[in-house]
Amino acid sequence: MPRLRSLRSQETLQARFVCVLVLTIVVLAVTFFLPPVADSQLAGGAAITIVILGLSWLIGWSGQISLGNSGFMAVGAYAAGIWAHHHASTPLIFTFVLAMVMGALSGLVIAIPSTRLRGPYLAGMTLAFSAAITPLAQNFTSVTGGEGGLFFNQLTTPTWFAHLFSGQNATINANAQWTADLAVVVAGLMFLVMANLFHSRTGRAMRLVRDNDVAAELMGINLPLTRSLAFVIAAAFAGLGGALFTIINATVTPSTFPLTLSITLLTLMVLGGIGTLSGAVIGGIIYSFSADLVSHINSLTGVNPASNLGANMQGIIFGSLLILTMLFAPRGIAGVWGPLRRLTKSRRRLATTENVK
Repeated sequence: MPRLRSLRSQETLQARFVCVLVLTIVVLAVTFFLPPVADSQLAGGAAITIVILGLSWLIGWSGQISLGNSGFMAVGAYAAGIWAHHHASTPLIFTFVLAMVMGALSGLVIAIPSTRLRGPYLAGMTLAFSAAITPLAQNFTSVTGGEGGLFFNQLTTPTWFAHLFSGQNATINANAQWTADLAVVVAGLMFLVMANLFHSRTGRAMRLVRDNDVAAELMGINLPLTRSLAFVIAAAFAGLGGALFTIINATVTPSTFPLTLSITLLTLMVLGGIGTLSGAVIGGIIYSFSADLVSHINSLTGVNPASNLGANMQGIIFGSLLILTMLFAPRGIAGVWGPLRRLTKSRRRLATTENVK
């Protein structure tokens, strides 16, 4: 019996790997047909997808509320930015690992007191952490660059990849697509990691603690350790997302990770679907092309983008989408497919029954 379970788990792991690999290859193929601006937007969306994956793990799987993910992103971003500023030749893999470690450590700082906090108290503590990052970055100018931030070299496109492009804007196209492809590959890898975490023993323990902590404790689950682990993993994902976002833009400033970014991440997660893998992807896609949507709506309505209304149009759109999602799709966009599938099956069964009669 244990051997049968082991074989089934291996088959499931292989199936997840194949699905993620196919999806990643499809997205990489799509980048060849996108303009440079869209590739850059897709790269930013891939970084945000990684952050939303961690947020879905924390809120959707462990049931803990966090409004501090922009702070975790900033920690990873500054860790990567400071290192890249002084060590330009360091391999990217080391920079990303460093950002994840620093993000995880900042998550541990929040996780230790979080074991005694619930609901709005926990949300308030994470919000305070996120709000404290910007003043810290502004004051430690010798390390973080202060208001001006840090600047470093952009990603270097490999020669073999640049040879795939020709024409007047070959360099621009190659650089934009290489950045997008790198971000997509990193996001795909973290997608696979989170997919396995969701269905692992740790993931099952998280769900049990979320649904019934008394029953979880009776089954021998260490509640403080499990809750702390949820924060550490979510912060590590946020740190990696922040580092990727920073490497893409070749700069990091305090204004890049404002307090409102935490609210935006939470909104994107709810829109996509709390605690779902596909919901994180949907949230990243929405973020990628939200600027184009805002610009299009401003153009249709004649709103001046420089006015107060135009400057806050993104918040208005996200707020409206959030209200509509709560009313008509409480489980998010990813949760719509389940009811539609069941409705389709029930109609087929009804049609089959009528034909038999």
